Amino acid sequence: MESLPILHAERSEPASKSLPPWLKIRLSQGANYTELKQLMRSQTLHTVCEEALCPNIYECWESRTATFLILGDVCTRNCGFCAITTGRPTQLDQQEPLRVAQSVKTMGLNHVVITSVTRDDVSDGGAEIFARTIEEIRRAVPGCGIEVLTPDFMGNWDAVATVATARPDIYNHNTETVPRLYRRVRPKARYERTLELLKRVKDQDSTIVTKTGIMVGLGETREEIHQVFMDMRAHNIEVLTVGQYLRPDQKHLPVERYYPPEEFAEIKEEALALGFLHVESGPLVRSSYHAASQVPAPIGG
Repeated sequence: MESLPILHAERSEPASKSLPPWLKIRLSQGANYTELKQLMRSQTLHTVCEEALCPNIYECWESRTATFLILGDVCTRNCGFCAITTGRPTQLDQQEPLRVAQSVKTMGLNHVVITSVTRDDVSDGGAEIFARTIEEIRRAVPGCGIEVLTPDFMGNWDAVATVATARPDIYNHNTETVPRLYRRVRPKARYERTLELLKRVKDQDSTIVTKTGIMVGLGETREEIHQVFMDMRAHNIEVLTVGQYLRPDQKHLPVERYYPPEEFAEIKEEALALGFLHVESGPLVRSSYHAASQVPAPIGG
């Protein structure tokens, strides 16, 4: 699934004594977590929190925050970092937008993140379902902030325009890694296409906040990271997330390096100096982690 990885690195490494102490998290299944899990099952909905093995699932669900995964739970791509199942997806569920909106209302959310598997098997990549999900949430929960994290739609700019026309508050598409590593990490994605997508969104509607994220620990250099940040700013991307890549299992790419918290702090200052409006940078930062607080202005109008 090419769009998930800081959420997409939204996944957790098998228990291991080799993990540095700052990556060891406390697991707690409270009442809110249990209630939210039951709600997802009753509505036949998927979350990236579960499918991508997010290490923050217990914290987020306990605070009644979730990232909905639409267009099914099987991805047509096979990225080297992602835990989501790859294969032949089922038909699109035309009732999914309404069920998501009803769940957002039931949960009492004031900010919701909608992401998806990549659906290269359908002509618009699922863009129409994205747009209808935004519209249904607007009807069910007026004033709710809506963030989308979409695939690249194979460079289908009409599909991107369809989602942008529905006017999400935040349009996120993850860059994931540096250009040199794309063939190994995201074999069906293109670095230039990722940046172009977000520029087109901003050109179409300047009120939409554009956002992206990268994983570190796959063999990139600090110089390469800095160049990616400059490329992002040249394409008018406003919000950035930076998190540690964690290997889902032995079939996925190995972690080349664990960045310490102090280096994430340095990376944040470096990015802010380039003009990003907001930067979240830390070992467990993921695309949708604390998403509502990643935008410096009120959202959801």
